[in-house]
Amino acid sequence: MRTKLFSYNYLDTPIHKLSGLTKILSFLLLTFAVMFSYDIRCITGIMIFAFIIFKMAKIQWSQVKLMVVYVIVFVLTNAIITYLFAPEHGVELYGTRHELIKIFGRYTMTLEQLFYQGTKLVKYASVIPFGIIFLMTTNPSEFAASLNKVGVHYKLAYPVSLTLRYFPDIQRNYQDISLAQQARGLEMSNKASLKSRFKNALMIIIPLIFSTIDRIDVISNAMDLRGFGKGKKRTWYSGKKLAKIDYIALGLSLLIFMITIYVSIFINHSRFYNPFI
Repeated sequence: MRTKLFSYNYLDTPIHKLSGLTKILSFLLLTFAVMFSYDIRCITGIMIFAFIIFKMAKIQWSQVKLMVVYVIVFVLTNAIITYLFAPEHGVELYGTRHELIKIFGRYTMTLEQLFYQGTKLVKYASVIPFGIIFLMTTNPSEFAASLNKVGVHYKLAYPVSLTLRYFPDIQRNYQDISLAQQARGLEMSNKASLKSRFKNALMIIIPLIFSTIDRIDVISNAMDLRGFGKGKKRTWYSGKKLAKIDYIALGLSLLIFMITIYVSIFINHSRFYNPFI
């Protein structure tokens, strides 16, 4: 059986049972807490919490491996560019300078720069699991209903649901076209050169684009025939009422958010935690 990537898979876990409204509010609270604070102590705590929730959601590595690889490449690229353009940014932030290695010119490795970039790395490692959990455990239709509940017009909420639903369809179409092309002799394995594989990949992407456009046209016509958008409001079949577990999750997310803000404002008196003072 093919593993679905970037798609909702229902499992009997406490995370899957949460309402879509609970998930989006908790995601926003926890994400803002991580983005606001540069206190590595708070962020590390949130990161541990994120991995505990990730484990509870029973998400398989095969489902997120490709996404994680892209994220690692992005994070490493971001770290290199940050250092190249601002090798002394950590020194400016923390007001001290502990030089470890002299590289060349203005490029030196300082303890402050390492601490700053390490904090950014932990921030990414805290936020990304929440995004994966939200994507993999939220029913697209219920998510659209939740967006509508928090004030997003249903004409905007519904396309978001369609987009999330379409991820597995694109994957399935790509795999079907790829297998059909390989049956006709198209070489996609490591035996072919990189140039040949790139050229052959275009032979798959072009039919995929046309099939996607055709599907969009079919869905648009079906929505028009059913009078989508005529009314000011609409009901949602997949909408859920908040249960006890939802209030617990919201309370926990709000508590983490408030602790992070309190530490930043009243203890550190800054978004940044400075261990060099």
